[in-house]
Amino acid sequence: MGTHTTLDTMRQADGILAGIRCADDLTIAASRDGGNRAVRLLAQAAVDPGDQLTAIAAVHALAQVFDDSADDVLVTLLEHESGFLREHAAWAFGTRLPRFDALAGLTSMVVAGGFSGMIAQRTLEQWAASAPEHVALAAEGAMLGVADPAARARLVETLGLIPGRIPQRTLRRIAADSAEGLDARAAAVAALGDGPANDAVIALVTDLARGDDDLAGVARLALLDLTVPAYPRAPWSQGQTVAQLFLHADIDRELSQVGSGDNGGIATLLVRLGDALVAGDGETDLLAPTVDRVLTLSRGGPDAALACLPEVSSTLSGHAFATVPFLGAPISSAESWPRRVAVQRGIRRILRAAGTVDVLHLRMADVGTLAASTVARELEIPVVFTVAPDPHSVITAMDAAGTLTRANFGTVDEAEHFWFRARLVQRMAADAAHTVLFPRPELERDMRALVGIDITEHPERHSVVAEGIDLTVIDRSVAAAIAADPADFADLDALLQTLPPARRHLPLAVSVGRLHRVKGMATLVHAWADDAALRERCNLLIVGGDLANPTLDERGQLDLIGRAVPLATAAEHGLLLAGHRANDSVARWLAAARYGRPGLAAPSGVYVCASMKEEFGIALLEAMATGLTVVAPDAGGPATYVEDGTTGFLVNTADAARLAGGISDALDLAGGPFGAEFAERAADMVAGTFAIQAMAGTLAGVYRSVTEAHAIDWALSAS
Repeated sequence: MGTHTTLDTMRQADGILAGIRCADDLTIAASRDGGNRAVRLLAQAAVDPGDQLTAIAAVHALAQVFDDSADDVLVTLLEHESGFLREHAAWAFGTRLPRFDALAGLTSMVVAGGFSGMIAQRTLEQWAASAPEHVALAAEGAMLGVADPAARARLVETLGLIPGRIPQRTLRRIAADSAEGLDARAAAVAALGDGPANDAVIALVTDLARGDDDLAGVARLALLDLTVPAYPRAPWSQGQTVAQLFLHADIDRELSQVGSGDNGGIATLLVRLGDALVAGDGETDLLAPTVDRVLTLSRGGPDAALACLPEVSSTLSGHAFATVPFLGAPISSAESWPRRVAVQRGIRRILRAAGTVDVLHLRMADVGTLAASTVARELEIPVVFTVAPDPHSVITAMDAAGTLTRANFGTVDEAEHFWFRARLVQRMAADAAHTVLFPRPELERDMRALVGIDITEHPERHSVVAEGIDLTVIDRSVAAAIAADPADFADLDALLQTLPPARRHLPLAVSVGRLHRVKGMATLVHAWADDAALRERCNLLIVGGDLANPTLDERGQLDLIGRAVPLATAAEHGLLLAGHRANDSVARWLAAARYGRPGLAAPSGVYVCASMKEEFGIALLEAMATGLTVVAPDAGGPATYVEDGTTGFLVNTADAARLAGGISDALDLAGGPFGAEFAERAADMVAGTFAIQAMAGTLAGVYRSVTEAHAIDWALSAS
């Protein structure tokens, strides 16, 4: 089809996701047609305010029309009043040869920062490979008159991505200038650590590393980058080394931060999974090499990043935790995109220190995956990628609800980055050595419809792997709940004592998770509070969130919750907000919801997951393993293991009335004559199917096959 016909097809596509997938056809048609007519058609579509979805597709199609007139249009779009058009024009330029009249627009976007600044910086980095002097002079020139410390730091960081003497000279000057702000100096020092290790640079960085401030911490890492070579693999190491990453969490062995900020179920999973992999008790071939070491990467400060390296570089087997360093307080995953360069450097340092890493397992469509995939290509590490329909499921849900339309897609995308994240999932799935998929009732159909992947085409490259939980934690918690020792439940009892005496005979409806709109906590509170009969049947316990220092997302959820139940007097109404708790504590609380707390909570409580989407559901599995009747989303992973009407209820969690009805049904079932029988049925099902050891065994086989295939490919390429 030609450009005109393909544009018409895209405009008539049934749904937002279908439209996004049509963009590839538009790009192909435009590149084939070329010429002024194609450019004119695409330029008109790009500025159509009534169809922002097609507008974005037209911008990217322009990037494949190799004609000066296409460049002219893209340069104009860099100055457009619509932020999403500027952003996608900057992205589109990354596939074209350098255009010098676009440099001013791109550097202005870097100064402005945010996700668009990251996109513009990536394009400048790509252009710097062929036109380093022009890009360096543009970045240097942009610094004139820019006083904002964060903006200056972004420009300095951009200079650090450009090869040559011009940026090196500027970086040394800024690093040594005490009048510069900390962020700019830190960016300069970090960039010097990535550059050539000459005597002048080493002397400067060494001097800065002698201090005791934040800049010294960055300098010590840079000095290590400059002077320490990549570690070789220990010759006696026979097992595999696997690295796994979740950047947006403060992951520790005790899982003390789970439930706060972005510290969700994935943090719990990675800790338990890493321990199970190195324990070697999964269902693996005993004659095959085992996983010898697991490296779990997450965020932290420069000092922690330096302190972790001895453990990372150790030749001993085990599960090591590594830190990707940032300056300043933690920020949410949605705000982390501008930290791409820092993330890349931190990941590269860890993987080099670890010696040979056999497999890098990535999950999520986030900046961690974006950066880590780049490092993996540099270091020739094969990648296993867990493919989930995210953001695809959210796009579909918002499309169905009417909150995401062609007319507002670009505006929403500017905040949510749907287009970029969907493309990132598509690229990762195509490039990965192996993909891992969550079980879903209609997996083949959903992967094709939502993500655009046909998993039947190359089935040897895909594995369906269910997540798992640590059953020993559950067993201890159930035993503690049955024993009812007050010492094991002091924190929970103190919280339950804030309830009015008249409500202490009621069972608990419990929900555990982050205070984020995707998790539906505010929706759950409204469903419970607005149903007078339900409110009189149970108290509602929300476990998650940093209540003392909430993030922007957490604050938004708390404000919405406060509209349903006044936060200051929430306990008086039966709502308990517990904040985040350690994973072991949460497991005991779930058991307490089933068995009750004498004089404080009745037995036969239930568990509620009100998520907008749930790819699988670690907390749901933990609740079912405890014997709680659950309420879960009727789409995604939970539908593969929740037996509707027996072990729980599958509902449309976006519908408050149905959610409330599901909770009432769950309470009826849990307290009914078959409650105990069905509770054991749920617990037995989880124990038999979803132990973390089973997941580890399956993944160990995947890692082994990927490592063996990579070794064959390397041998063939070297011969």
